[in-house]
Amino acid sequence: MAKQPMLKFVKIERETPEKRDATVRREDFDEIYAEYADAKAKEQSARCSQCGVPYCQSHCPLHNNIPDWLRLTAEGRLREAYEVSQATNTFPEICGRICPQDRLCEGNCVIEQSGHGTVTIGAVEKYITDTAWEEGWVQPIAPSQERTESVGIIGAGPGGLAAADVLRRAGVQVTIYDRYDRAGGLLTYGIPGFKLEKPVVMRRNEQLEKGGVHFVLNCNVGEDLSFEEIRAQHEAVIIATGVYKSRDLGGPGSGSDGIVRAIDYLTASNRKSFGDAVPEFDSGELDATGKRVVVIGGGDTAMDCVRTAIRQGAESVKCLYRRDRANMPGSQREVQNAEEEGVIFEWLTAPKGFTSEGDTVTGVMVQKMRLGLPDATGRQAPEVIEGADYVEDADLVIKALGFEPEDLPTLWGQPDLQVTRWGTVKAEFTTGETAMPGVYAVGDIVRGASLVVWAIRDGRDCAEAVLNRLNGAGAVAAE
Repeated sequence: MAKQPMLKFVKIERETPEKRDATVRREDFDEIYAEYADAKAKEQSARCSQCGVPYCQSHCPLHNNIPDWLRLTAEGRLREAYEVSQATNTFPEICGRICPQDRLCEGNCVIEQSGHGTVTIGAVEKYITDTAWEEGWVQPIAPSQERTESVGIIGAGPGGLAAADVLRRAGVQVTIYDRYDRAGGLLTYGIPGFKLEKPVVMRRNEQLEKGGVHFVLNCNVGEDLSFEEIRAQHEAVIIATGVYKSRDLGGPGSGSDGIVRAIDYLTASNRKSFGDAVPEFDSGELDATGKRVVVIGGGDTAMDCVRTAIRQGAESVKCLYRRDRANMPGSQREVQNAEEEGVIFEWLTAPKGFTSEGDTVTGVMVQKMRLGLPDATGRQAPEVIEGADYVEDADLVIKALGFEPEDLPTLWGQPDLQVTRWGTVKAEFTTGETAMPGVYAVGDIVRGASLVVWAIRDGRDCAEAVLNRLNGAGAVAAE
């Protein structure tokens, strides 16, 4: 009888891939976690209890068949494990790196609840797909039959790319329009290399391009090309622009030099990693080298900023957040990584203004806070502690307060494009269909700022809805 390869969580403890020492990793933008060795990936996969009702799968937005590919990995059947993983997830090597597994699959692992420590699902997922790339198992899309219908996708982020992948596999002609010079959206220019090295994204872009996806880059819809022109060229259009408008911060001195947006700061840093000329960085405006840096915000973007500033050689890096550690929206794993690298968190603090010399910021006027009664969402609302204000010295202040949707109906001259009171596009749940015939929307432009994995889910679901429409109703835009 074959030896049981699974259910070893009682004998084998949870073990994550080795993390590079903080004093070393803070000197570069390389990913901080090493890759599993084959034997270690098998060993950790074998800890899976093969639940009858796998909560890891049900709490994954993509409902990945996690127990199946863990078992295949434990048995050494890596190519089959990759095929099972790829069947539900367009970019498993990206999700394995940046998904908040502690809140999704791993956070709902049954053996974690029983006190044995969760299976390291994300690290195994990353290992499976990185191995697939190394072995040449990941090939360009090759549809069995080409179709004449075409779909235009506005936005080359994870939602748009996921939709393009599904549509091309069905033989549909796909064109993606994007404002940037490289595809990938925030995967390329928003997320730092120490979480997601850029060659990982670029090889996916290349795979899609070789598979027949046509990219029109450096294209601002509404300026370089009108929305109506795009609609006229395609049977259906998918809006996948994401949300890029930064929430702002007022108060005295808020217009001073040295106060910058997180998206500008991160984009400049990522462009430098590509070797691009970035005048705003070279001038020092978006470079933290030698500066006292204060980042305002508590989400994952704030964590990206503080950890980038450390790597740029800042004199000091502090993060101001108006609630406490337990109520922080960002990943606790990222907070721990940041603290290891030298970031100081000032909990229960909020800015009320800025000090300056001439036009240049010199500090943040800080109010100390306490948590009061729960607000409408159930979270304790922060309240100001009177008389406890102080000034936090700063040469560079980075606003990481979240993102809002741009006013697409106005920018694109499309008053019929319906939006919610938050400015997100009104679209049908699961299909992404809007009130405009043949127009769909997916990802953050519908949900508001959310996770990459949800954008992938939306893109895949929407592509299936478009295919159903094309198969059943012929040309959509002509209705």
